[in-house]
Amino acid sequence: MALNLIEIPQQSKPLHPNDAVPRDGHGKPLVIPEAGGKPKALVRTTTFIDCIEDKSNLVDWGKRMVLVGAQKRPSLLDAVAELDPDNKAHKKKLDALAERAMDVSGANDKREKGTYLHDLSEYVDRGEQLPSHVSDQDIEDMAAYLIETAPLTVHAVEQFVVCSELGVGGTYDRTYGYEGLGPLGKPISGRFIGDLKTGSVDYGGLKMAMQLAIYSRAKKYDHTLFPAPIRDQDEKGFQKWKKVEVSPEEAAKAYTVPEPVNQDWGIIVHLPSGEGVCKLYWVDLNIGWKAAQLALTIREMRGLSRKAMMPFVTQATSTEVDFASQGV
Repeated sequence: MALNLIEIPQQSKPLHPNDAVPRDGHGKPLVIPEAGGKPKALVRTTTFIDCIEDKSNLVDWGKRMVLVGAQKRPSLLDAVAELDPDNKAHKKKLDALAERAMDVSGANDKREKGTYLHDLSEYVDRGEQLPSHVSDQDIEDMAAYLIETAPLTVHAVEQFVVCSELGVGGTYDRTYGYEGLGPLGKPISGRFIGDLKTGSVDYGGLKMAMQLAIYSRAKKYDHTLFPAPIRDQDEKGFQKWKKVEVSPEEAAKAYTVPEPVNQDWGIIVHLPSGEGVCKLYWVDLNIGWKAAQLALTIREMRGLSRKAMMPFVTQATSTEVDFASQGV
């Protein structure tokens, strides 16, 4: 049985750069503000929600994987010996070596596999045959995905949206239609924001709720109304595009309210790579939205960090005044 699909774009070929939302040098999406003006860099949704949860486990895991990578590739340590961690230029080289060690350790394998499973899931949602190169394990994973998501109807995939209230932009995985028992054991129906996760969901429930809560309250943004030159091919034209002012009337045309989705609950589809199992979870979007608003406050407070402390200055002592008056 294939899922009932509506509005899922065919993505069998890589997107042309001009088909994607323009980005700045830090990977932030550049959009025309809803009120008009010049293109503005928004915070990515995944970055925005990252400030509120405890990342100590992730940091510790990263340290361990760097050590594993260095053990597998000792030559990385030879390159470290000549670098000064306090030197600005050397810091970048050390960062690159640490990332290389992470890659050698296999830390990025799951991320790449996750992207791969996302691509395969779209074949399943479209009711198409999987590519010929897939492994037996891939087939098991996709079979589990198909069976578990059978109660859901896919309405849209990979839509870029903007939440102007938070200054955030991002792409949600799915909007699902569902009718049946809800998270509280009572009947529920309608459309729901969904996200496919291939890593562990033992931690990060609050981040997932925040992510889906933001998407559920965002508007679709059509960047093609203000086409940007491809930066790699026309840097000068791209920089000129960034300075163009757009009227509020024209900017408003790029924003549309999607089909209403449930703003109380969202759906996480958990498909751990290589396990042949899939499980659905409800996430509370009211908790997520409350946390998203708190994240906005936290980010605003971080912007005041440089103003939070200043040099301690005392009044000149009487002795210093006497000396000054005598020209000493």
